[in-house]
Parts: sequence; structure tokens; C-alpha cells
Amino acid sequence: MKRISVVLAVLASGLALSAAAQTATSAPAPAAAPAGPPKVAIIEFQAAVTSTNEFQRDFGDLQKKFEPQRTQLKTLSDEVDTLTKQLQSQSATLSDAERATKAKTLDDKKKQAQRIAEDAQNDYQQAMQETFGKVAGKVDELLNTYAKDQGYTLVIDATEQQQQAPTVLYHTENSDITKAVVDAYNVKSGVPAPPPQAPAPAPHAATPKGPGGR
Repeated sequence: MKRISVVLAVLASGLALSAAAQTATSAPAPAAAPAGPPKVAIIEFQAAVTSTNEFQRDFGDLQKKFEPQRTQLKTLSDEVDTLTKQLQSQSATLSDAERATKAKTLDDKKKQAQRIAEDAQNDYQQAMQETFGKVAGKVDELLNTYAKDQGYTLVIDATEQQQQAPTVLYHTENSDITKAVVDAYNVKSGVPAPPPQAPAPAPHAATPKGPGGR
């Protein structure tokens, strides 16, 4: 499977231009011009991948996988809040030794939460890339077949917030094949639509909430 990055630039699908890529010396004769005008479509590729039933199912499984880390971070966050409030409210009544002990415990729990959050964040991002890439490769294969079957000569990725994003100045609604490709992929994969799930936040060190708070 070809490697597909999360942020894609331009997808050229169904292009019948291989002859034009040859040099004049290697090409025996110029390729015949295709009949009729070019047929161009756009697709929000990233949205298409994440809208498939297969990705939604795998994403739900990913959230469940990181639930233990999320729970652990929530517990540590609550403990940090409790210790912080105790130090603030009892500071005048605590001895120096007690204050130092609580301060050390608080610092240790903050460092523990920081380590867990960083590890969980790295693992979560890697798992997300693998989940996306696995489905994206198959969607890309289907897109090539779909574009050829529909007679498209060029398919442009209109995903927003991507590096070197193409500027689509105008397009009609029927030129956007995102939903059509998603529907075709869902039929081919045979994966049923998963039940809706509440979004969960991805882990980060500042306010540890666990994986899924991306």
C-alpha cells in the first residue's frame, strides 16, 4: 500500500497522460488527444477518508484503546487539584515539614501526569496516523477506479488547511465527488455505519485529560 500522509496536496486521479511524460526520443508517436473537453472533479480527500464507515469504526476502537490512560490522567488531575487547594487553604496551619511533604507530593504527581500525558499523546498521534493511512490508501485506490469509470481526466484535492493547497476558484455542486466516493467506498468495504459517539479530547500536558482530545 502506498503511503498516504494526513495532509495531502493535489490528487491526480484517472489521468491518461502517461504518453506525455515520455521524452520525444522514447515516444514512438504523440498520443491522440482525448475526445471532448477535459472532465474535472474536486474532492475533499481528508474529509472523505474520515467520513467512511471503516474509519469511523476504527476511530471508535482507538478511543476505547486509550480510555485507561484518559482515566488515569483524570485521576491524577483531580489529585493535583485537591493537593493544590489543601496547600492554599492550610498553608498557615501546616508546619514547615508538612508543607514541604505536601509540596513534594504535589510536584511528583504533576511530573507523573506530565510523563503519562506526553507518552499518551505520542502514542495517540502515531495510532491516528496509522488508522488514517490504512483507510486513506484504500480510498485512494477506489478513487482512481471511480474517476476512470466516470470519465474524469483530473481530480483535485480541495481539502482545506493543507500545505500547498490548490485554489479552487469555481466549481459546481455536481463536480464535488466527495460524498459519491465515500458512498462507493462504504458499499465496497461492507462496513456498516457505527453508532454516533460523543467526541473525546486528546491528551496534552497542560491539562491532562487523556487520549482522544486532539
